[in-house]
Amino acid sequence: MFNIQYELGSQPIEELQIPINSRDELPPTLLALQYLYKTPELNEKVCKIINPKIRRGKKQTGKKGMPGWQILVLATVRMALNTDYDQLLIHANYNWLVRSIMGVAGSFGHLGKTYGLQTIKDNVRLLAEEDINKVNDLVVSFGHQLIHKKNEPLRIKSDTYVLESNVHFPTDLNLLWDSSRKIIDVMRYCKKNYKLQGWKKVKYWNSKLKNSQRSCSKACSSTSKSKEETIRSKVTEYLKDARAVVEKSEESKRALLRANPFDIKLIGLIYSIEYYQEMAIKHIDLVRRRLLEGEKIPQSEKVYSIFEPHTEWISKGKLNKKVELGLKVLVSTDQHHFIVDHKVIQGQADSSLTIELADRLLAKFNNLYSLSIDKGFYSKENKELLSLEIPKVILPKKGKKNKKEQEEESDKEFKKLRHAHSAVEANINQLEHNGLDRCPDKGLDGFKRYTSLGILSYNLHRVGKLLMAKSKQEEKQQQAA
Repeated sequence: MFNIQYELGSQPIEELQIPINSRDELPPTLLALQYLYKTPELNEKVCKIINPKIRRGKKQTGKKGMPGWQILVLATVRMALNTDYDQLLIHANYNWLVRSIMGVAGSFGHLGKTYGLQTIKDNVRLLAEEDINKVNDLVVSFGHQLIHKKNEPLRIKSDTYVLESNVHFPTDLNLLWDSSRKIIDVMRYCKKNYKLQGWKKVKYWNSKLKNSQRSCSKACSSTSKSKEETIRSKVTEYLKDARAVVEKSEESKRALLRANPFDIKLIGLIYSIEYYQEMAIKHIDLVRRRLLEGEKIPQSEKVYSIFEPHTEWISKGKLNKKVELGLKVLVSTDQHHFIVDHKVIQGQADSSLTIELADRLLAKFNNLYSLSIDKGFYSKENKELLSLEIPKVILPKKGKKNKKEQEEESDKEFKKLRHAHSAVEANINQLEHNGLDRCPDKGLDGFKRYTSLGILSYNLHRVGKLLMAKSKQEEKQQQAA
C-alpha cells in the first residue's frame, strides 16, 4: 500500500477537508485521489500497479526522487489544470491543498519538503502508458460502484478526434531550415566542448540559411511577372547552402569520431547529427522536385515535423476543411460519461478500427448492450460481425438504404440511442479541457503517455463530481433531520 510518512503535526490525507462547493477543476480531482488513498482495496491495487515500475528493482528507501503516490498526484493535477511543468512546480511547492494530498505539507509554519523542476519532470515521466491504463480501469470500475449499477447493461458511444502535436505549420522550405539549423546547433556545441575546427563562421552559416529560406518563401508568395525565374534562382541558392552545410557537417562528424572514438556523449551527438542530416537530405530532394521540377509530392513521402515525426496531416471532412496536425484518438464513453476505452490511432481509417474496438470492449465488459458509432466506421462486414456479439449496434449506413435497413434505423430504440451518441462529443470537449487538446510531451511514447494521463484525470474528475454530489446529499439529509 501507499504509506506516506508525515512530519510531526501534519494533517493525514484521510482527514483533509476538500471544498465540495467549488466550481474549480482541482477539488473534484483531489477528492477522488483522497478517496482512492483512504480506501484500502483501491490503495493496494494502484500501489501494486505503479510502484514496481517506478522503483525498478531499487530499495524503497535510500534513493532520491518521489514515492509513487506523489508522482500520481502531480501527474493528474497537471492534466486536471491543463498546465505546464512550471506552474505544476508552484502547485507542488506552494499550493497547500495539493501538498496535503501528496502528504508533504509542513506543520508549525514550516514549508516542508520541496522539489526542483527537473525532479518533477523526471518522475512524472516514469509512469508508463500501460500502467496508467490499468489504474484507469480501476477508477472506472469504482465509478460504476458509486452509481450502484455495476452490472447495468452498458450503452457505449465511440468517436475519434484529433489530439494535436506541438509543432509549427510545415512546409518543405521551413522543414529544410529546421534540419539545417539543428545541424548547425550541434556543431556549435561540438566546437565549444570538443574544440572542433572549421566552424568559426557558425553564426554566418545560420543567418545565411535563414535569409535564403525567407527569400524562397517570399518568392513563392509573390505575384510578379518574373515569379518563376525568381523562385528558381532563390531555391537553387537555398539548396546550394543547405548541401554545403550537410557536406561540411559530414567531414566534421568523421573528425570528431577519429579524435574521440570512445566518448559516449559524443556518440549520442553523432546519432542526432546523422538524423538531422537525413532529414536535410530528404527535404533538399523534396524542395528540388516540387519547386524546380514541378512534381507533385505523394503524401506518403512527406514528413510534417522533424521533431515529432509521428505527426499526421488530418482533415476529417468537415465543412470548414480544417487541417489538424497530430494523431487521432479513439474514445469510448458509457451512459455515465466515464471513458471506458481509448486508443491512439496511426495511419488507419475509422472503418478499419470497428472490429478491433468491439473486441477490446467485449474483453473488458460482459454486460455490453449497445455500441453507437458514426457512419465513418461503417462497412457491411463490420455491421454483420458486430451484430453477432452485441445486442444493439447503432451504425448508420452510408448512402442509400434498402427497405430493411430503413426500418431498422427508424426503430424507436435505434433512434433514441443514435440521438444519445452526441454525448460523446461533450465528453471529448471536457477531455480537451483536461489537457488533451495539444500534446506538449515529446516523442510517440510521450504522446501516448500524455493521452492516457488525460483520460485518467478526466475519469478521476468524474468520480470526484459523484463524491461531491453524494456529500452534498448527505449534508441535506443531516440538515433535514
